[in-house]
Amino acid sequence: MEQILEKDPLNALGLYGRARSLDSLAEVERSNARLEQSVFAYRAVLDLEGQVDDQLYLKAALRCIDRMRFRGFHGKAIRIQQRLVARFPNDIQYQNQLAVGFLLTNQPEAARTILEGVLERWPKSGFAQVHLGFILKTTFEDYDAGARWMMAGIASREEGVIDGRFYSHLGDALTRLGKHQEAQRVYLDGEKEGVFLSHQQRSLYNVDRLTGKPWWDKESTTYGHFFDLLEANWRQIRNEGVALLTLEAPEGFADESEKLRDSGDWKQFELFAQGRKNAAHCTKAPVTCTLIENYPPALCKRGQVKFSIMHPGTHVWPHTGPTNCRIRAHLGLVVPGGAQLRVGNTTDTWEEGKFIIFDDSFEHEVWHKGSSYRLVLIVDLWHPELTAEEWRSLAPI
Repeated sequence: MEQILEKDPLNALGLYGRARSLDSLAEVERSNARLEQSVFAYRAVLDLEGQVDDQLYLKAALRCIDRMRFRGFHGKAIRIQQRLVARFPNDIQYQNQLAVGFLLTNQPEAARTILEGVLERWPKSGFAQVHLGFILKTTFEDYDAGARWMMAGIASREEGVIDGRFYSHLGDALTRLGKHQEAQRVYLDGEKEGVFLSHQQRSLYNVDRLTGKPWWDKESTTYGHFFDLLEANWRQIRNEGVALLTLEAPEGFADESEKLRDSGDWKQFELFAQGRKNAAHCTKAPVTCTLIENYPPALCKRGQVKFSIMHPGTHVWPHTGPTNCRIRAHLGLVVPGGAQLRVGNTTDTWEEGKFIIFDDSFEHEVWHKGSSYRLVLIVDLWHPELTAEEWRSLAPI
């Protein structure tokens, strides 16, 4: 290959062969530097433009995009996708994938523009419909239009539309529109399609063999000693949480950020996230953090540890957590009357100094109809049926 390029440095096949060789070496050597060399080599093929036939151009572009995304260069991948759209303007898939590229780089407005253009030319594109609906619902909070587009997209059954994310957001949009029976039908359809573990357990990042049940008791978690220890220290934990309420933003409690709140005021103060300690926050709650960091199952890469304060008049929409790999425990710290938690089909409340334990991959919903704030400590722990090796190997969420 190098001999060909010595004679003809702009030989398209030679440049592509060099790129493939570097690509293969990167995989063998597990080398990011070599991977970046292969990306540069693929781009050299694309830079020849008209000197490269369509088939070779397409092969080089698609592999270049794939390698860029693998390396985390999503912004650079978009520029290659734009070149594909310019070269193949009548091929819908490259425009749809460009929209996905904009979504991956947190540019939903740009993705919306692309998808609306696609649907002007190809009005029955289910892929474009479902992604446009997703954007309208999640970014612009247009639940009605978002639901209509997602419903149409899913009904097309095109490749890429039978996906738990779309079923989840469609059901959520319908719920927020007050169409609860329609939402339940969507969740049941998702269960039938295999995108959910069940119509109530709708997490998307799962280990399928794990026991799933909405509510747990301390003994069945195998973490009873840990829960007993925190309950024995609950007053110190409560005092640290209450003291944090005096802090002003941004040092203090932060608003819930996932758009789960229907009404009211709900904030959190994070101590651990993805198994990592927030050192600055833990200086303000040293007793709580010491109890947590000395217990490995609570350093869950797929969870958090945080104080959660909810004020009267708050309603949290029915929702599910992202994974079945954790169980969620709430330690009641300040518990007035009128605050309730539903998980699955059962509703319960908190008790000061006691844990309630549930699987937040099941649908749950919260109301606070009382007259003063509710404060709890939330602790996510690895699901007890996971192994220590799985703790290490599962990707953080």
